[in-house]
Amino acid sequence: MATRLSDLFGNSRIIAGLLVNLLSSICIVFINKWIYVHYGFPNMTLTLIHFVVTWLGLFMCQKMDIFAPKSLRPSKIILLALSFCGFVVFTNLSLQSNTIGTYQLAKAMTTPVIIVIQTMYYRKTFSTKIKLTLVPITLGVILNSYYDVKFNLLGMVFATLGVFVTSLYQVWVGAKQHELQVNSMQLLYYQAPMSSAFLLVLVPFFEPLTGEGGIFGPWSFQALFMVLLSGVIAFLVNLSIYWIIGNTSPVTYNMFGHFKFCITLLGGYVLFQDPLSLNQGLGILCTLSGILGYTHFKLAEQEEGKSRLTQRP
Repeated sequence: MATRLSDLFGNSRIIAGLLVNLLSSICIVFINKWIYVHYGFPNMTLTLIHFVVTWLGLFMCQKMDIFAPKSLRPSKIILLALSFCGFVVFTNLSLQSNTIGTYQLAKAMTTPVIIVIQTMYYRKTFSTKIKLTLVPITLGVILNSYYDVKFNLLGMVFATLGVFVTSLYQVWVGAKQHELQVNSMQLLYYQAPMSSAFLLVLVPFFEPLTGEGGIFGPWSFQALFMVLLSGVIAFLVNLSIYWIIGNTSPVTYNMFGHFKFCITLLGGYVLFQDPLSLNQGLGILCTLSGILGYTHFKLAEQEEGKSRLTQRP
């Protein structure tokens, strides 16, 4: 009975974490889009502000005794911080150099790359059933982006680098929490300022600092308020990402990412009457079927693992 209550509580916490990530991710997409369209605020600078606000939020949480910082050597998390910067830079360059369809198709490759990395370097095994769920998910993404897929050499280079670095980043987010014996808040507390410092060095190479469109440009109060609001929501997004990966796995988080993509498309159709073609509808159904399959097989494997443990003498 106690075990069942513990499992129920654990699952409830995971569901709550997924809901926080879902709601905050959808909010930040629309707020960031509003900021880009109405104010033209630079993309990488906004990401830098997100991580600064995330660190400030964690600093306040630490002062309120919500968590206790753990002393970590910078050398232990420098690769994680650098991989985050690479993920931001190459993802943005991929988006700039490719069509939306090509960009989305490349992003869908993150899940199989994560499985390859975890299998080769972390000796983690995935059942054939779990691997087969990638087929309908990838097919769904292809159907969604079929008419907007165009390839060019530079775009493919940026997309490939983006997928590889993003996969490494997500794997390391989970691996570092277990390796260093820290929770999501403790790890992010150290990684956020380090990544902010690296991004601060990179921003001048990609975006203006002063004048129209620069971080020190003549921004209105409304623009600054929206940027600050975006930073607060980014704090929830970043924290929930770390928490989900730390308590489940990078693959599970990626599957949830595909689900959020479907919800965003359906939300745009229902709320804003965005056009939804037959191909996109079929793509959403394919992706959702793959996600449901993954969830079913993953839960079944967990139950099987628990029953084996209870049967041991």
